[in-house]
Amino acid sequence: MFLLSSFASSIQFICIVGLLVVVASFILKRIKQPTLVAYILIGAVIGSDGFDLIQDRESIKFIGELGIILLFFFIGMEVDLKAFVTGWKLAFFGTLTQILLSILSVYGLGLLFDWPTNRVVVLGFVIALSSSAVIFKLLDEKKLMQTKLGQNVTHILLSQDIALAPILICIAIIGGNNTSVQAISLKVLGGVVLIGIMIYVYIKEEITWLPFKRSIKKDHELQVFLALFFCFAGALIAGLFGLSEALGAFVGGLVMHAGKATAWVHEAIHSFRVLFVAIFFISIGAQLQLAFIYTNWVELSSALFAVYITNHLINTFILRAFKNSWSDAILGGALLAQIGELSFLICASAFTATILSQYAYDFTIALISLTICISPIWIILTEYSISKLIKSSSIEKGIV
Repeated sequence: MFLLSSFASSIQFICIVGLLVVVASFILKRIKQPTLVAYILIGAVIGSDGFDLIQDRESIKFIGELGIILLFFFIGMEVDLKAFVTGWKLAFFGTLTQILLSILSVYGLGLLFDWPTNRVVVLGFVIALSSSAVIFKLLDEKKLMQTKLGQNVTHILLSQDIALAPILICIAIIGGNNTSVQAISLKVLGGVVLIGIMIYVYIKEEITWLPFKRSIKKDHELQVFLALFFCFAGALIAGLFGLSEALGAFVGGLVMHAGKATAWVHEAIHSFRVLFVAIFFISIGAQLQLAFIYTNWVELSSALFAVYITNHLINTFILRAFKNSWSDAILGGALLAQIGELSFLICASAFTATILSQYAYDFTIALISLTICISPIWIILTEYSISKLIKSSSIEKGIV
């Protein structure tokens, strides 16, 4: 058991984590797995059920949340709002269908286990959201970002991210605690403000009044601080309205994109994003209770299988309905089959609102983390199955 209280011990902790990241990332790269999986596994190793190396868990969690804020800021900068609005039908109806069918599928389990309606709705929200962090990285690595499938998956992901605001408002309304009308109204007002900013960016297309044209074009230090200001100003505005800070950072990224500042922002703060996102997933891994997973492995395995089959099928048929080929639709379903990092925020909100019990919270956190870890393997198996089917079909056509 390690207890890190001194400065020297903190330096030792950083060295250990850094070494583990390098070794685990190297091994996973060799077997074509994303580094995000390495981060979660390292978090489990150094967590309370591992070597218990983390003393100040709140600080680690806080830094991890900064990582998600930066991640969504970058996502916002990479979004072409015009192209996103062009594909609004897939984004809107695809996400709405995903959420409704997810709630419906959980409703069957709720009848079996006698769950209250509010818990069924929350768990439906949880499994409906996919992981932007995992999928955007995989789309980039597989060079699918500019393909029709990549664009469709991106539209769905962004729509899910935007849907987080009304989801959190819904949780506040159905929560076990008596949420005040004032708090709910504040969230609704915040949603209107953020949507208003997005509409403004869409109409303007290019924002010319932002101070990053000539004055700081060659000043790297000012570029870093200006980019961080827009990122966290957006997060602060959203937080003041009781909404997700990540969503506010996403809108801040949209503003930066409209200001044509994406090139130097990527160069200026990309390293911050890498570091903080890594810490976020390490903090998630550290929350995993290995003893809990071991004790409840049957239930978790069943839920894991059910989530993947449900999400894969739902997203496959949604993509196919919007004129993707069957092979692309099946691959897209695999990409969107896991549960995303924003579902952690939903769980935390539902737990605070007493919708989820301690057991349900621990179970859901474990389930989300496991789906993220398994996602690359599921995608590889899907790609292998698709290639086999295509090869088999080609052979049959040749025979005929």
